[in-house]
Amino acid sequence: MSDWLAWQIVDSAFPVGVFAHSWGLEAAWQAGHVTEIGDLERFVCESVQQTAYGAVPLLSGCYYEPTRWSELDQLAEAFLLNPVANRASRVQGRALMSTMVRVFPSKDMIEAEVRASGYLAHLAPLSGLVFRMIGMSAETSKMAMLYGTARGVLSAAIRLGIVGSYDAQRLQHAMGPWLEQMLDRSRDLQPEDVCQTAPIIDLLQAGHDRLYSKLFQS
Repeated sequence: MSDWLAWQIVDSAFPVGVFAHSWGLEAAWQAGHVTEIGDLERFVCESVQQTAYGAVPLLSGCYYEPTRWSELDQLAEAFLLNPVANRASRVQGRALMSTMVRVFPSKDMIEAEVRASGYLAHLAPLSGLVFRMIGMSAETSKMAMLYGTARGVLSAAIRLGIVGSYDAQRLQHAMGPWLEQMLDRSRDLQPEDVCQTAPIIDLLQAGHDRLYSKLFQS
C-alpha cells in the first residue's frame, strides 16, 4: 500500500464526520473535569488508552477475520453501554462506510455498504473491515485509530477554547511516545479482551445530551 493512502485516511479533510464529536471532552469541560492544559493532557492520554483497549481489539478482530463482522458489531453494541458513545460509534461508522464506498468504489465495497445497512455498523469493527479492503496494513489501521482519537480530542479542545492551536500541536507531538506505548499494548489484544479503562470519562460523556448548550454531538 502506498504511504499516500495512509496519509489520505488520517487527513482531517477526509470526510468521516469526526469533527462533530468531542469524545466526551465537551461534557468533561462543562463539568469542570478539564479546566486547564494539564487536565487536557490527562484527558487525551486516558482517551487514547480507552481506544487502545476498547476499540482497537474490535478493529483487529474484523481486520484479521472479516467473516466475524456481524458478531463483532454486536459485541461493540453490548460493550458500549453509554448511549452517547454508542450513538456516536454508529453515526461515525455509517459516515465512514458512506465515504469509503464513494472514494474507493469497488464491487466488494458496494457489497459491504449493502451489508452495513442491515447492521448497527459500529465504527471500530467496520474500520477493520474497510481498511483491509483498501489494502491498508493492520498496523497502520491501528495507528490511524489511535492517532484519530488524539487528534479529535485536541481539535475539539481548540474549538471549545480550552487551548490554542500551538498548545494543541505541542500536546499532539508530546503524545507520540504514549501512542506508541498504547499501540504496543493493544497489539495482541483479542476482541474478547475489550474493556473500559476510563469510567469517569464514560460517565461524563453519558451526560452530554443533558448539557444546556453544546457544540458537539458527543
